[in-house]
Amino acid sequence: MTTTPEPLETTPLEQRLIDLIKLKGPMSVADYMADALGHPHDGYYMRQAPIGAEGDFTTAPEISQVFGELIGLWLVDAWRAMGSPKSFNLVELGPGRGVLMADILRAARLRPEFTKSAMVWLLETSGRLRHEQQKRLRTSEVKPFWADEFADIPPAPSLIVANEFFDCLPIRQFERVKNGWRERLVGLDPDGKKLAFVLGRTPPPPEIILPDISETKIGDIYEISSRAQEFTAEICALLTQHGGHALIIDYGHMASGLGDTLQAVRNHKYWAPLASPGRADVTAHVDFDALSCTIIDSGAVAHGPVTQGRFLEGLGLTLRVEMLCKGKDAAQANEIRAGAARIAAPNQMGEIFKALCISSPSLPVPAGFEGA
Repeated sequence: MTTTPEPLETTPLEQRLIDLIKLKGPMSVADYMADALGHPHDGYYMRQAPIGAEGDFTTAPEISQVFGELIGLWLVDAWRAMGSPKSFNLVELGPGRGVLMADILRAARLRPEFTKSAMVWLLETSGRLRHEQQKRLRTSEVKPFWADEFADIPPAPSLIVANEFFDCLPIRQFERVKNGWRERLVGLDPDGKKLAFVLGRTPPPPEIILPDISETKIGDIYEISSRAQEFTAEICALLTQHGGHALIIDYGHMASGLGDTLQAVRNHKYWAPLASPGRADVTAHVDFDALSCTIIDSGAVAHGPVTQGRFLEGLGLTLRVEMLCKGKDAAQANEIRAGAARIAAPNQMGEIFKALCISSPSLPVPAGFEGA
């Protein structure tokens, strides 16, 4: 992916943020991300069509149908391990254009009792994306419901899927300076006309746990996503009380560490994170180590993380690809294999993307996580 130079345009949201910063001072990176992505009028997900060849980025379900089919079969297997409840929630967090859920439901037709028992919930705040989901799922025998907040989903035994959802949750950044740490904030450049990174003037409050300065150097960045940890705790509370699994797949790191992972993408190219807010997707790498700690502290069980490639191979990726290639001409078979390679090969999505499963304590180890 190449890098796009910072554009000259000032978006309506950028001007709003500039005016706000002039009035109230710099904002946290977390507040900037929340507005850039979710501002009700000018946020990226409220205005743009982000996913697919004509959007700004593509996801594994859009690349290969095998991804969603394998997850669909994984969900059926997990449902059976739960005792095949006659009524359960099948939840997708951030369902994009509905491609993954459509593939899941198609694969799950092999067990009609699964789809008959499922109450499908899609957590989506974007009206544009809800419309896409409605169109794609209109022929499904399972009619979905939509929720604005996770708390809006009725409590019940649940199977939850979150593919490229946690990377969009806001982060705060802290920078190591000579005498300790300061929060990295979004302020204004010297001319007061463009957004720029600045440092807070006072040390972070003591409740924010940061690395010991003896183990870091000046300029190091440390990231914390309180929202990701809070969301994980909400999921754990549901699963420990009512039973089930949550499958989280995203790009990120297995061990907490130092580094600036804030990034933006526009037109399938890297974009300056503070440039033209509302016009580009702004994300950060998921800290799977921090999520695992939250899961354990919440009384649930964490399986993994494992790499996406290992997870998919454990579910039978190679076998499924060869089955799909049977009867196809050479060009079609090559396209199927190329798509599978993109989502599983170590030098593509197979290593940087990880899979983590949250489970209620009474359930066995789910498929794909054996030995993890």
